[in-house]
Amino acid sequence: MKNKAAKRLGFVSLILIGAILACNLPGRDAQPTSSVPTPNMTMTALFSIVTKAPGISTPVAPVVTATTAPGTNDTQPPAASPTSAITPLPLVTTTPLPTTDPRPAGKFTADFMTTAPVLDGPWDEWTNTAYPAKFIVFGKENVADKADLEGSFRVGWDNTYLYLATKVYDEKYVQNATDVNIFKGDSIELLFDVDLSGDVNSNELNSDDYQLVFSAGKGGITGVKETYLYYPSNVAGPRTTVKIAAVYNDGIIRTEIAIPWSVLGVSPTSGKQFGFALSLNDNDSESQNVQQSVMSSVLNRDFRDPTTWALLELKQ
Repeated sequence: MKNKAAKRLGFVSLILIGAILACNLPGRDAQPTSSVPTPNMTMTALFSIVTKAPGISTPVAPVVTATTAPGTNDTQPPAASPTSAITPLPLVTTTPLPTTDPRPAGKFTADFMTTAPVLDGPWDEWTNTAYPAKFIVFGKENVADKADLEGSFRVGWDNTYLYLATKVYDEKYVQNATDVNIFKGDSIELLFDVDLSGDVNSNELNSDDYQLVFSAGKGGITGVKETYLYYPSNVAGPRTTVKIAAVYNDGIIRTEIAIPWSVLGVSPTSGKQFGFALSLNDNDSESQNVQQSVMSSVLNRDFRDPTTWALLELKQ
């Protein structure tokens, strides 16, 4: 019994000694190690939550907008992409470019006349170039031959008048119309653009385009002579300051006309150019006033389209 008691005492003593030693081991205050390993700093950065400071937004790649200011260029152009190229846009101009020949239909010259012509019909004292008016632009079916209708003309000028002289082959002189209707009888027509450089490409009539018709005599060559301005339409009407003289012999009508520059609103100078077309109206019907045919100095003359007219230049 004594031996069993001694053994129990020794066993208890060993337990107490072990407990005392365990309480004094280093690291007894350390926290238990988690079964899941803690990520290192690199992984922590990936999983950490980013908290933005108040008032600061996450930066976004800037969008570059090109702005132009006089004399400045504050933005650098973006680098060109190697896979794309910028195709320049074509230059757009709003001002019509000048053409080398403003009126390709032809060019006529008006010579300065130091001595004014005697207005009696024939152009005997004229030394200016005679130009043909031979293009039928209306009523071709009504023109039989040269004797029926064909003509030529000369143009001159001085500081007071623009002069026209015509020689027209017409086997029958018929002019029974008057005033606004004189174009429905045998007559001479002038188309004149006084501001050629200002609207060289305009194919419509405007306030600087003039249309005048001249009658060599109502009821006969010795009858009352008339001039009517058709365009500009806002100032249309008779023009009594225009002088006309005419004779008719052997199927030829010879006419001389002096048009004051004031009628055209022009101050003439040498070298000045105008849109120009001269035409001959013909009527062979004595029973009615009708424009049967028109022969012109310009091949494709359209009285409504100034770009179809020719060019007249004053020369001194």
